[in-house]
Amino acid sequence: MGPKPKRLTNIQAGRPPTAKPRRAMSRRASRAVINRHHQLEKKARIARESGDAAAAASASAELASLGGLKRYQEASLQGQSVERGGDTSRVLVEWLPTGRDAGRRRRLRMLEVGALSTRNACSVSGLFDMVRIDLGSREAGILQQDFMERPLPESEADRFDVISLSLVLNYVPDAAARGRMLARSLSFLRRFDGEEASSDIIDTTTTASALPCLFLVLPRSCVTNSRYFTVTKLKELMDMLGYALINERMTQKLAYSLWTRRRDVTVAHVTFPKTEVNPGRDRNNFVITLDSSAMIER
Repeated sequence: MGPKPKRLTNIQAGRPPTAKPRRAMSRRASRAVINRHHQLEKKARIARESGDAAAAASASAELASLGGLKRYQEASLQGQSVERGGDTSRVLVEWLPTGRDAGRRRRLRMLEVGALSTRNACSVSGLFDMVRIDLGSREAGILQQDFMERPLPESEADRFDVISLSLVLNYVPDAAARGRMLARSLSFLRRFDGEEASSDIIDTTTTASALPCLFLVLPRSCVTNSRYFTVTKLKELMDMLGYALINERMTQKLAYSLWTRRRDVTVAHVTFPKTEVNPGRDRNNFVITLDSSAMIER
């Protein structure tokens, strides 16, 4: 009679070894990846503009060695994880008073540009019919698409009640392209149908009074530590585009704002130049500019 089989002391002891889960990126590591990515993007852009092909290739090669866009998205997704309380869309759900709007018969149509997940607060709230796009889709439910290449709406039904640009503009490599993106948002929002806003901040008590709207999130340093851009400058620019401020919030790291479309504008001849407003050695160069190239597409 052979030896008795060894008795298992617990269920886990009888399972084959499994791969250990990948350790989550630390907050410091994710921030370092994001910052270095932006630095290299800027370095490559400046090199291309100056005709320095070797420097541009070197910066692009380093970007690729760091994991490129995929690694940047991983760092961004980790930074906005629910576990870390970083889902910026929770603020939008909080600000839109959908629960008090008893007369609303349909879900709001929302375009999320730069979507990283189908499980954020907006997606699971049940309040929105979501369309999510990103330059590099990471999962089903997110269309891989450049917002600047997205076909224009063919009818009012194809437009959106809400557009989210959360931590998107700061990724756009140059100031003029940021302005074009803001101007293009008007082509995708539903037409404004109401009286022009007269106050700096609109006190909204129903969803209808806030729509159509643009949710904008920037790193706080873009509006508090830039040589060329401030909260006041942002409000001036948005006013030129026909937007009125609904709500705003500043946290330690982020600047949130919600803007409603309050009048139709033509920006073909409107300019918003780069002007130094905060001199200083330790400030950054973030800015958004607007010129005739930002003409609204119809």
